[in-house]
Amino acid sequence: MMGMVSVTASRPAAMALSPLLVRQARRVWQRTPRLPEASGNRTGIESTGGATDLLRLLVVGESTAAGVGVTDLRDALPCQLAVALAARRQCNVAWSMSAQTGATASFAARELAPAAPMEQDIAVLMVGANDALKFTSRPTWRTHIDQLINELEKHVRPGGQVVLAGLPDLGRFGTFPQPLRAMLGWQAHGLDRDLKTIAKRSAGLIYLAMPPVSWPELFAEDRFHPNAAAYRVLAAYFADALGTMPEGRVTGRDRQEA
Repeated sequence: MMGMVSVTASRPAAMALSPLLVRQARRVWQRTPRLPEASGNRTGIESTGGATDLLRLLVVGESTAAGVGVTDLRDALPCQLAVALAARRQCNVAWSMSAQTGATASFAARELAPAAPMEQDIAVLMVGANDALKFTSRPTWRTHIDQLINELEKHVRPGGQVVLAGLPDLGRFGTFPQPLRAMLGWQAHGLDRDLKTIAKRSAGLIYLAMPPVSWPELFAEDRFHPNAAAYRVLAAYFADALGTMPEGRVTGRDRQEA
């Protein structure tokens, strides 16, 4: 997820502050450790004793979907979410992931989603942080998200769910100095609002707001990505939201927007 912040002229405030923001971004980039993606199998099955039902889970996205912040994919979000869903729904969960560090919505629509397996029950989409860091314009972002959803829907069975995970609040990330932090927070909020709006268009889409994870003990050594404890918190949060919803189409986003 963590990449060099670019400032574009499409944002008047960013343009006015551009020289300062570029200097700040360069300093952050230089002092921030570059963490690798987690290693291990990118597919797996989490079994529940005595269960016969099988739920197919797909996670597509950027570095948080790829497990940056932990060394083993068993500790990363896709596997942890499968574990939590298996316990919550009392079923077996076959999980898979299509993720890459630095992925934008455009890259995910073009490269990651088409490579994902078919006939999934739940597809969780985790993109946006890199688009915020690159100050992608909101019209461009919305176009890319629509393309990504259209592609993902080909990989989800009829009645399945496409989950749009909200963006983290970059305005609360202490690794960024001001005013860069405020600008990134503003940009992330805008992209996040677009996800909420898009999710209202179809009963097969659900938006889940990203829970605040601002405690220092939940960050990896780069002070940006989640660590193993944070991935468990996030997985439990997602599983709790998804586990209380009926099988098939889900429209539970109103609860998340309250």
